[in-house]
Amino acid sequence: MSEIADRLEKIEQNICAACERAGRTRESVKLVVVTKTVGTEEIREVIQQGYTDLGESRVQHLKDVAEGVDEYLTINRGRSGVPAGVKWHMIGHLQRNKVKKALKYCSSIQSVDTLRLAEEINTNAGKQGLRPDVFIQVNCSGESQKYGVPVGAAGHLAEQIETMGNLRLVGLMTMAPLTKDDGVIRSCFARAREVFEDIRRDGLAGSQFRHLSMGMSQDYQIAVEEGATVLRVGSAIFAG
Repeated sequence: MSEIADRLEKIEQNICAACERAGRTRESVKLVVVTKTVGTEEIREVIQQGYTDLGESRVQHLKDVAEGVDEYLTINRGRSGVPAGVKWHMIGHLQRNKVKKALKYCSSIQSVDTLRLAEEINTNAGKQGLRPDVFIQVNCSGESQKYGVPVGAAGHLAEQIETMGNLRLVGLMTMAPLTKDDGVIRSCFARAREVFEDIRRDGLAGSQFRHLSMGMSQDYQIAVEEGATVLRVGSAIFAG
């Protein structure tokens, strides 16, 4: 077994254990493999292990690896262990002038944190005949260096995005502080879940609004315990 396969197996075990502690099923949690530090060869190995949700934080690297992966899938179409396709998620800060290029490869954008960005995505998606999934990025930690709409403004932004015909608002995304204090991390994730549930309760988003993207390599188990439905894990897979 390769190092990547071994790490993925360990992460799977950890996710399953966290789900059991939280009284959840493993199927209720999606693992997005973050590929921002690796090349096509490593990504192929992840795909061969059955993981087809991939996350990128920079548009140029997304272009490079997505084209390499697409070539691999085309050449090997129909072979055992090779999926028909993959789904790319933009998880990093997205500048409005890069939206058009990002939409060429991504069908999910998890980092929408302003009305202007949402409008830009909506306009470009319409021109390209697309309807991407979008997540509102919420700053639940209150850290000034982190992107994300303030907690109190998330509901209003959700209402505005719901009026945009070329977007599917599917959930919220957040990042916990980089700390070893599990209590601080847990509090951040719990706050995100509160905001998520408030938006659903108040009817500010449609029936497709059911995902909570939170938890990375250092804190994904806590995220599962606090209700995450999407995890974004990279370094724990590729760097150990």
